[in-house]
Amino acid sequence: MKKFNFRKVLDGLTASSPGSGSSSSGNSGSGTGGGSIQPGGTAGVLREEIQETLTSDYFQICKTVRHGFPYQPTALAFDPVQKILAIGTRSGAIRILGRPGVDCYCQHESGAAVLQLQFLINEGALVSASSDETLHLWNLRQKRPAILHSLKFNRERITYCHLPFQSKWLYVGTERGNTHIVNIESFILSGYVIMWNKAIELSTKTHPGPVVHLSDSPRDEGKLLIGYENGTVVLWDLKSKRAELRVYYDEAIHSIDWHHEGKQFMCSHSDGSLTLWNLKSPSRPFQTTIPHGKSQRDGRKPESCKPILKVEYKTCRNSEPFIIFSGGLSYDKACRRPSLTIMHGKSITVLEMDHPIVEFLTLCETPYPNEFQEPYAVVVLLEKDLIVVDLTQSNFPIFENPYPMDIHESPVTCTAYFADCPPDLILVLYSIGAKHKKQGYSNKEWPVSGGTWNIGAQTYPEIIITGHADGSIKFWDASAITLQMLYKLKTSKVFEKQKIGDGKPTSEIVEEDPYAVQMIYWCPESRIFCVAGVSAYVIVYKFSRHEITTEVVSLEVRLQYDVEDIITPEPETIPPFPDPSSQLPSSKSLSGSTSTVASEGGTKDSIPCLSVKTRPVRMPPGYQAELVVQLVWVDGEPPQQITSLTVSSAYGIVAFGNCNGLAIVDFMQKTVLLSMGTIDLYRSSDPYQRQPRSPRKNKQFIAGMTELTDSPVPLELERCKSPTSGFATRAPEAAPGFCRNELPAVRQRNQVHHLPDHVNGHCTSPTSQTCSSGKRLSSADVSKVNRWGPGRPPFRKAQSAACMEVSLPVTTEESRENSYNRSRSSSISSIDKEAKEAITALYFMESFARKNDMTISPCLWVGTSLGVVLVISFNLPSADEQRYTEPVLASPSGTLLTLKGAVLTFSCMDRLGGLMHPPYEVWRDPNSMDDNEKGRRRKLVLNSPSTSQEMGDHQYAVVCSEKQAKVFSLPSQTCLHVHNITETSFILQAAVVVMCNSACLACFCANGHIMIMSLPSLRPMLDVNYLPLTDMRIARTFCFTNEGQALYLVSPTEIQRLTYSQEMCDNLQDMLGELFTPVETPEAQNRGFLKGLFGGSGQTFDREELFGEASAGKASKSLAQHIPGSGGIEGVKVAAGGVMGELTRARIALDERGQRLGELEEKTAGMMTSAEAFSKHAHELMLKYKDKKWYQF
Repeated sequence: MKKFNFRKVLDGLTASSPGSGSSSSGNSGSGTGGGSIQPGGTAGVLREEIQETLTSDYFQICKTVRHGFPYQPTALAFDPVQKILAIGTRSGAIRILGRPGVDCYCQHESGAAVLQLQFLINEGALVSASSDETLHLWNLRQKRPAILHSLKFNRERITYCHLPFQSKWLYVGTERGNTHIVNIESFILSGYVIMWNKAIELSTKTHPGPVVHLSDSPRDEGKLLIGYENGTVVLWDLKSKRAELRVYYDEAIHSIDWHHEGKQFMCSHSDGSLTLWNLKSPSRPFQTTIPHGKSQRDGRKPESCKPILKVEYKTCRNSEPFIIFSGGLSYDKACRRPSLTIMHGKSITVLEMDHPIVEFLTLCETPYPNEFQEPYAVVVLLEKDLIVVDLTQSNFPIFENPYPMDIHESPVTCTAYFADCPPDLILVLYSIGAKHKKQGYSNKEWPVSGGTWNIGAQTYPEIIITGHADGSIKFWDASAITLQMLYKLKTSKVFEKQKIGDGKPTSEIVEEDPYAVQMIYWCPESRIFCVAGVSAYVIVYKFSRHEITTEVVSLEVRLQYDVEDIITPEPETIPPFPDPSSQLPSSKSLSGSTSTVASEGGTKDSIPCLSVKTRPVRMPPGYQAELVVQLVWVDGEPPQQITSLTVSSAYGIVAFGNCNGLAIVDFMQKTVLLSMGTIDLYRSSDPYQRQPRSPRKNKQFIAGMTELTDSPVPLELERCKSPTSGFATRAPEAAPGFCRNELPAVRQRNQVHHLPDHVNGHCTSPTSQTCSSGKRLSSADVSKVNRWGPGRPPFRKAQSAACMEVSLPVTTEESRENSYNRSRSSSISSIDKEAKEAITALYFMESFARKNDMTISPCLWVGTSLGVVLVISFNLPSADEQRYTEPVLASPSGTLLTLKGAVLTFSCMDRLGGLMHPPYEVWRDPNSMDDNEKGRRRKLVLNSPSTSQEMGDHQYAVVCSEKQAKVFSLPSQTCLHVHNITETSFILQAAVVVMCNSACLACFCANGHIMIMSLPSLRPMLDVNYLPLTDMRIARTFCFTNEGQALYLVSPTEIQRLTYSQEMCDNLQDMLGELFTPVETPEAQNRGFLKGLFGGSGQTFDREELFGEASAGKASKSLAQHIPGSGGIEGVKVAAGGVMGELTRARIALDERGQRLGELEEKTAGMMTSAEAFSKHAHELMLKYKDKKWYQF
């Protein structure tokens, strides 16, 4: 245990990281109450006693696991012996899946799309072909697969690959129609090439097109079937190097599949037809069918259908063969969904899918192509889902997917991550959620069951919560780097359904997803859950194991904020308490009552965006709505989105804020305690000078000004600005005035009103938040300007923290996912220069409300977008029985602290440096049938230090903003430490977390840096350039939690988890699943002596002799370039240095040696078998012809 030394810290702070500023004592500046700390003072003595145990050796960044559905999939492969599945994507990623817990992610460095995947069956290897014309060989015999070899084609584009079972020669077809052969072991191109002009007839004048299919004959491995796009099929004799037969068809070919006997093959075509060809009569198809085509009355050919993109022809020993294909539907059914057709005998079953089919594979009992296939399942890869169909049952049910492939069932809009939460929570949530599981799945076990997985040493419970665009909330068990859904909550059930066809103008209709979840707050100990929605509502939930039917109680809150331009002094020069005479008086009423719907010119007023159900609602066991709080329209303006949210189960209070102000609601008494504009919270301590706009500005507005600012800002300067860095010089609103709210009555309303449409953070309604670029005002807008008066803007320039965005490239596929603006993490704007002072952070704690207070009291710490910290104090009834009857008083305390940039997070530490958890109430079932449970008093856990009367500091308040972090000593409000985290960028997410039983501050910066600082000294522990901000999704969903864990949404369908703990990195190898397990390859069926001798078996076909360098020669060096890969070295990199690294290297060397010895044994056994077979055949021939004379031959 290392004792903290204040002087040593100051000495060591000069060596700061490039992305960080410097740290200093209170001399560098503080807010109100800040002052210099002299060594030997009382505060200094207390600081000397704090022992910080964290060092930089505790931290290291690495990715752990990726969950969810592979985004934009392109390819699919299955190993029938190892029973593992591989999925390739457009971004060059490969996901390899086995039994639950075996889930591996690997990435091509080039990022090129994966075109095709081929397993080396039961060899622990995988071949991938990518769109940059490169083949890669992946080693799967390690927990993190790595590339052993790469081969880049320089002249031709790869279109199709085929690797025969138990062969080391890979056939590669190209766009030019040529077929090349690659040695898998050395990854070198053979000199043997099948040129397209040799394969087709010399009389053919047109190019056959790219190679779309390659496969060797099940009957004879020396024959290769080559399919060309224009309808030509060639059976190539590899030994004689000539075409044995050619097949021509008028329609383009999409796929081909053999009958297992090797005498027939089936083709799928672009006109929706299937053709069956017999090798004995190649002149015309043996059979032609258009499965979904309408038959003509006059006997003509059925009309064409959509292309059949793939067909598989699988035989069964005891029943008719299966013919399975995708596509081929009739053109007159344009609205029909993508489908998979299963033909078995005379029955045809069409399975309609929710998404387009990317690829499908039929899973068979045997890996040998020349045996009865016995199909038992079909894996169907859709654009946004993975399903497996059971072929062994006549109704073809699907298997229940054990992987978390439905994270994106509705687009994810926010995330939360909780590590080391109460252990009973997972069981409770699972038991509740299991009652609502879907039925009708196959009763068979999931067929993808390969690999092995152990729980490992990290066994503390972890829960991930995802909020979605349809208003649903999903709770996931994330323990031991797995992910399994526990429970689903639908928040939209408390609202009436939207009715669009009531003659309302379309401008009143809310955006596409009015129930989208914007932010969530969860207290695992008390099980209180709170949700803020995009339609400016907050729902408080309580957990119960019992079903109830009750009415939903709702409140309506009126938040309005109208101030003049802000002229901001430097934060470090703000006086402790400014002269009250310098402040502008509050003049505009801000009322919490919602008694009227003002109708001057049809202006909306006091109407919520959604209607809460007024009838009793059945609430099943689980989370049940306790209270709905809605913000209402004000003078024709829609309510602004909520930017911060917190709840305290101990106090029974929920607080939330937006760019207008702050609202505090008592959810126990169902009353509004406080509803104030942000400026009103300052009282007489407002450090900013609010001045009226110039008349010239207003004239420009009314004239139809198209620019949002008077002067352009250099792009280089804008890039390093935070979402709220311009708040200090922006003009939030021209309308002055604000005052506190009255307590409204508890109400329920039926009217349905809607928010304006938001697209990528830009508000397109003229009455919405300003995020839109300048556009000219219509006549309606001008009339609105006149209504506001000569000194008022025509619409609000209100940029809430939830309605800002980074100027980043957004693809068409992701535009919808990126159109939700849910939290301050998305507050990144380089467009708008005007904004209000939003409430960006809220935190309940037992603290000192005012400077030099002697006792602690319930407090709410409030952070704003201007970097100001305010404290709201509460006066709660002392007796538990009075809590539901006596009023709760809430009022600003007058405390004011400042930082640079918008405030992001708070935390509190005791005098010994231990993290103080916010107070909470121990959970009890509110609907329990047990009389003892009902009568039990509320049990509160306050985590408060003793209220000592002696002078000195008792707490440390940790505050982090977009630019810097500060530690204040309470109650003196002295700034002990300040660390300027970044000057050239800004912090997107920050959290105070527990690591190895010590607190630290974790930050994710917009420039991609992840930074960790110790507390309370703010010493830099880690600064790694991990992930540049390339997508708004990352900023919106990145979150830290305890025990060195973090996550973010890496794509619209996938969650990436990472760790910043050195211990976790060291143990990660033990926690990951094994992809390859030693399994004996099934023996081939005994074909009999005559079949083996005269049946054209490929057992005597020697590919090495035919394709090797001795006979085929070397390929041209300019044709393809061999690139050696890192191979097994990747496994060594993951291990720590020193002894651990040496042991890992030794183990890998032993594994490779054992693998080579095993291969040698297999080759020796194969040679012995061949020798015995040859001896046996020779002996039989000798006996047959022993007694015959020469003339009898």
